[in-house]
Amino acid sequence: MGTALEKVLEGADRPGFAGYVTVSGVHGVMESFRDEELKRIHNRSYLSTPDGMPMVWLAKWHGQAQVARVYGPDLMLEMVSATARTGRKHYFWGGNEGVAEDLAGRMKERFPGTEVAGICCPPFRPLTDAEEKELVVQLKESRPHFFWVGLSTPKQERFMHDLLNRNPDLCDGWGHGLILFGVGAAFDFHTGRVRQAPGVMQRWGLEWLFRLVCEPRRLWRRYAVNNTAFVFSILPQLMGISNYPMER
Repeated sequence: MGTALEKVLEGADRPGFAGYVTVSGVHGVMESFRDEELKRIHNRSYLSTPDGMPMVWLAKWHGQAQVARVYGPDLMLEMVSATARTGRKHYFWGGNEGVAEDLAGRMKERFPGTEVAGICCPPFRPLTDAEEKELVVQLKESRPHFFWVGLSTPKQERFMHDLLNRNPDLCDGWGHGLILFGVGAAFDFHTGRVRQAPGVMQRWGLEWLFRLVCEPRRLWRRYAVNNTAFVFSILPQLMGISNYPMER
């Protein structure tokens, strides 16, 4: 987590810089495995972190002993905590009606001195050109350092990439940078709308099971398809039969 925080702060303090952070577990990896454009979006990120323990275990299997989990909801708490009373500003964009406002209030209460540049509960569809232009105007006026996106994967990754790709001059003239984060359910977790898995289940890589029990109708297909596909995808690697080339 410490390395991720350092890199994010480095980007946020770089004048005129803009980049996005993807936080991926099995679901995000398998979506990228099936979608070449989504894979390119992940590979173009400023920083990609392992959101789930299977990603960490697989990295360690391949000799990357330093890899540790960077869980999206925890990353949000660590970033807000580290930047309270520093003048760095946060924009919360996502969730159902009222969620972003609730989240901003809770962050300010939990971490006194937190500065909020803006909040928005976006529509459940891609933004129109007019809506995107309005968002860009808001960002240029409020100049946040951090922009938290609370959509689902892969919507949030596509949104972050497209926003920066279509607006390369977004941060021109800023005295600092802008880092976007796709943190999915963190908005609902930190506002108490959805329960988080107990720490022991997270450490053992069983958060998916807890969430499935809590939201079976919404999540059963995701986990049934992606978890199974992930296991069959990594088995040849673990057995030394095949390997996937690294893309940089």
